[in-house]
Parts: sequence; structure tokens; C-alpha cells
Amino acid sequence: MRWWHLADVHALERDLFGRSAWSVESFWGELARPDRRFLVALEGERVVGYGGVVVAGADADVQTVGVARDQQGRGTGRALLRALRAAVVEAGATHLLLEVRADNEPAQNLYRSEGFVQIARRARYYQPDDVDALILRADLRAGVTG
Repeated sequence: MRWWHLADVHALERDLFGRSAWSVESFWGELARPDRRFLVALEGERVVGYGGVVVAGADADVQTVGVARDQQGRGTGRALLRALRAAVVEAGATHLLLEVRADNEPAQNLYRSEGFVQIARRARYYQPDDVDALILRADLRAGVTG
């Protein structure tokens, strides 16, 4: 992700996440940090998805993933997740964590199919919607899941 993608990423963020969407300033701040990796998925010049991670030694955390509504179910989210995973493995991480809304079954199914398992639940994490977060983790060492 580069600065020139931010307007399109932010528009997509607002469409996908509504009242809980990140501000454009939040994205600017994330891009400025050396421990962050942010990617975009493009269809021609159009931003159709984005994702970001933070790497802190052996642990990495998915900060956000978003895919345009008309691209959902077409492999864009999986491709982004795999690219983020590769980036954190290259940076030396051995575990990747993420939070997912308890009411987002398609995302949960994607993450589980990529080796993530639930390790915790945070009550009422997503505000202002009052939705729980499921905390998932993947072990990035070769041949290990969970």
C-alpha cells in the first residue's frame, strides 16, 4: 500500500465497516510505522482489497483486512491473507493472530481454512455495534497449525 492508494482504501473501509471504520489518519499513521506491512489488491487500477499486519518479533497481528463487496468469495481475501502471512514469516514471525467479528461467518471460515484456531473471545469488542471478537491464531512454523 502506498499513500496514493489511501483515498480508495478509505472509501472501501467506510463501505465495509461503517461506523467502526478506520479514519484516513489512522491509515496514514499505520503506513508511517516500520513494524507495519500493508498491502493492496488491485484489479487494474481499482483497489479491490487491502490488509495490514504488525510484526513484533515472533508474534504478528493482522490489523485489518477488507475486500470489496463485489470481490468477496472470489479469492481476494485469501490471496491477501497469504501475502500478509508470507510477509510476517519473512520478517521472522512464528505466530499470526487476528480478531474477527463473531457475526462474520465467511471471514471465520476463511481464517479456519488457512489454519487459524480460536484461542479466546473478547466480549463486546466491536463498538458501537456491541459485537464480540473471536481471537484466532495460526502457528507459522512449517507443518504446524493451531
